[in-house]
Amino acid sequence: MTGEGLVAALLADTGDEAWLARVPGRLDAFLSALPGPVRAGARAAATAVDAYAVLHSGRRLAALTPDERERVLDSLSARPGLVPALDLLKVPVLLAAATERTPLPRAPVGPDDPPLDCTPAEEWPARSTADAVVVGSGAGGAMAARTLARAGLDVVVLEEGEHHTTASFGRRTPLDRFTDLYRDGGATAALGDPPLLLPVGRAVGGTTVVNSGTCYRTPDRVLDRWSSRYGFHLADDLPARLDEIERTLHVATQPLDVLGANGLLALAGAERLGWRAGPLRRNAPGCRGSCQCVVGCPTGAKQSVQLSVLPDACAHGARIVTGARAQRILLDRDRPGPPRAAGVLARRADGSELEILSPLVVTAAGALQTPPLLRRSALGRHPRLGHNLSVHPATTVAGRFSEPVTSWQGVLQSAGIEELHDRGILIEATASPPGMSSFVLPGLGRSLRRELEGADRLAVLGAMIADRPAGRVLGRDRTLVRYPLDPRDGRRLMTAVRAMGQILFAAGAHEVLTGVPRAPRARSLAELDALLAGITPRDLHLSAFHPAGTVAAGGDPQRAPADPEGRLRGVHGVLVADASVLPSCPEANPQLSIMAAALAVTEAYLAPGSSRRSSTAA
Repeated sequence: MTGEGLVAALLADTGDEAWLARVPGRLDAFLSALPGPVRAGARAAATAVDAYAVLHSGRRLAALTPDERERVLDSLSARPGLVPALDLLKVPVLLAAATERTPLPRAPVGPDDPPLDCTPAEEWPARSTADAVVVGSGAGGAMAARTLARAGLDVVVLEEGEHHTTASFGRRTPLDRFTDLYRDGGATAALGDPPLLLPVGRAVGGTTVVNSGTCYRTPDRVLDRWSSRYGFHLADDLPARLDEIERTLHVATQPLDVLGANGLLALAGAERLGWRAGPLRRNAPGCRGSCQCVVGCPTGAKQSVQLSVLPDACAHGARIVTGARAQRILLDRDRPGPPRAAGVLARRADGSELEILSPLVVTAAGALQTPPLLRRSALGRHPRLGHNLSVHPATTVAGRFSEPVTSWQGVLQSAGIEELHDRGILIEATASPPGMSSFVLPGLGRSLRRELEGADRLAVLGAMIADRPAGRVLGRDRTLVRYPLDPRDGRRLMTAVRAMGQILFAAGAHEVLTGVPRAPRARSLAELDALLAGITPRDLHLSAFHPAGTVAAGGDPQRAPADPEGRLRGVHGVLVADASVLPSCPEANPQLSIMAAALAVTEAYLAPGSSRRSSTAA
């Protein structure tokens, strides 16, 4: 799609290395799995670069010599307005290049996955019944399904994605798995200034299949805020539920022997600064440091919910329907008063539909998908539905060291630096498989090629910000995310970049790569300070993770679409049990918070004396 000429120009291909010849094919395969608008944007950018080459030299990139291509890139780089666009264009090229240049060794074969009762949607009957339908099989949906099934309810879980086994992860490259395991091939984005890449999983197990395995407990200050400020009183009992979930997921501090050089350097830098830091707590007993958590653990060590929670739900009778997109919640409006849930209408991949009739529906499709589902179901009238979105804005910095780091050997997210956590900044040593984080590399042509060849000497840190929930999830049939970066959060991101630079320099880095196209590197902390003084948060290479809060629970009927027990207001029989129900940013990796909230919501529904069968929130 982009052509061999563009790849050859960006990577300074002289025809002397076989792996470079494979990059265009890998790139086209990757782009073909992305949404149409993304492919169209890449195609337009590539065409524009080729057209510029024609204007500059009279021939297209593919017809130029390596020296001529380099001169075209030099000319393009001299135009400041084009540098960000070129940086965006080179991201997929680097993904493909790193995949071909640094193939990962085959991971050791893990144990067989625990059995799941999964049925493809095309094999499920057009009409069926259940006591409860859970929409979504991620952190919240899995916990809700297990809780309800253990209580003796006949539970059906609807999952839009497919079931992927541990064995399947070991057979494919990380980049190939990436496009299958993420919604929109990983290209989900929040529109704003700047736009933020916001990847979310889509598979049996949801985003737990592709998260880092980091398991932070919800900070006490956050629980206190949820209860006292927002009236989400279930938060008072979350500590005990967090204990239960940690036991279920086998959460423990990651031992040093598999941490990897990336994490050890982060800890060394923090120790020299006297900063609070340590190995992260993770749900990965027996982790072998394959550094592939974000594309499915190939050894089965990471206890994502399709290995740890859903098997128990299925053992108690829950069934999972895969490849089924929930279209709307069916409602019974024949009785006086608010409508009652009557089941879910879902669509198969071929466009045909199936109905599962049920008096209880649990929405666990995630903070980006639950609001559109409720709107499609005529349950989207609350004025705050889809508002209150928090996303943990994040940025990444790399440090170059004299000796090899080989960050992709070891734990992917290994160490946490918590010195600034009370100020809303959490820093984590976060490497990635080859081809998954090469965006940090500066330059074009020969300079970019040198950076790629020296990538094994980079240590990588990431920081995420406890943000003000300023975003919105719009749309009914297609999700549209808008997120204006709050000025306070922008300042925190700048502080985070400096702090990551401090850690890396303290650990012995001789330069820091910022990811900022017009200010890509600093060779001292003073130089980094000067660099940061000349840019704004919108110049940073930003992404976002952990969307939450879009159907927040709380005591104020005007502010919270869900009541204090997670019941959707204005309807009987609809529970909210995913990240949407969290009242504000959880301030840490949220898997445990989501699972604890889902457990609390479903246990409240099942509690003796609960008015679940006949009541609705005001």
